[in-house]
Amino acid sequence: MRAAVMYGAGDVRVEERPDPRVEEPADAVVRTVASCVCGSDLWPYRSMPAGGTGRLMGHEFLGVVEETGADVSGLKPGDLVVAPFTYSDGTCDYCAKGLHFSCHNGGRYGTDGVDGGQGEAVRVPYASGTLVKLPVTADPALVPSLLALSDVMTTGHHGAVTAGVGRGDTVLVVGDGAVGLCAVIAARRLGAERVVLAGHHEARTALGREFGASDVVTERGEEGVARIRELTGGVDKVIEAVGTRLALDTALGAVLDGGTISRLGVPQYEQGPFGPAEFLRNVTLTGGAAPARAYIGQLLPDVLDGTIDPGRVFDRCFTLDQVPDAYRAMDCRQALKALIRP
Repeated sequence: MRAAVMYGAGDVRVEERPDPRVEEPADAVVRTVASCVCGSDLWPYRSMPAGGTGRLMGHEFLGVVEETGADVSGLKPGDLVVAPFTYSDGTCDYCAKGLHFSCHNGGRYGTDGVDGGQGEAVRVPYASGTLVKLPVTADPALVPSLLALSDVMTTGHHGAVTAGVGRGDTVLVVGDGAVGLCAVIAARRLGAERVVLAGHHEARTALGREFGASDVVTERGEEGVARIRELTGGVDKVIEAVGTRLALDTALGAVLDGGTISRLGVPQYEQGPFGPAEFLRNVTLTGGAAPARAYIGQLLPDVLDGTIDPGRVFDRCFTLDQVPDAYRAMDCRQALKALIRP
């Protein structure tokens, strides 16, 4: 089969790889219908040291079950499924608490002999605890929003949930990438009355407004904080969806004492400003990697009935052979999020 492999910064290739097969009784083989490039894929794309072995890429995909192992239940060949961005057994104590990302037996696609999602097929470990069977066929109009449940929509939802967003709240979302835009959807879905979106890419912030952002702040740094405070007086709930120190500083500058910041962006820093000044403000820092498997069932009905349409974040479509172009387009901000079809 063909699959995307990264060999270093800026070096993504589509290569022939061995066809996936059931190796363990809990495995399933899924033929990919759609996958995508994640914003987090751009960090290694910009900085990964060159190497000779390569790294299988992709962790968000939608597909059709082709084969199942003897221990797989609830799934059969022909089922359309969405895969959360990590696999999990569904039975450990973390999974029981809805924290599937921390599953004792779980892992990440593209590592430890597991296929990446940017390929023609994927061997999925612990298929029964990982894959979510969808009660629909692969309608091209619905596929993007179903695929968004694999990561960006569930991650945006995680930010709104962990920030404690509720009815009537004013919420700040820092970042106009796909996750930030989905966080706007999620905050509105949970009842936020006002959502301020901090971002400076016009096409993205325009989509954010369509998703429910009440205000857009294009200024950055101290000017951005001042503008947010001018508009709101400060906010109690912040969703930080970038992962840079600048984004964190914006969140800390805008949040009120006693407020909550949920961090969704994978931090691109090791140390943050969490000294005595922040301690005395009683600001809660939360968020982290989303347990997507726990959220898909909650969000799926709203996708199916059209209440939310997160698939609109996919603004360009590429074939599998065009994956290197998809990375370049996202890296150069010519695409918000690239959809890949085999």
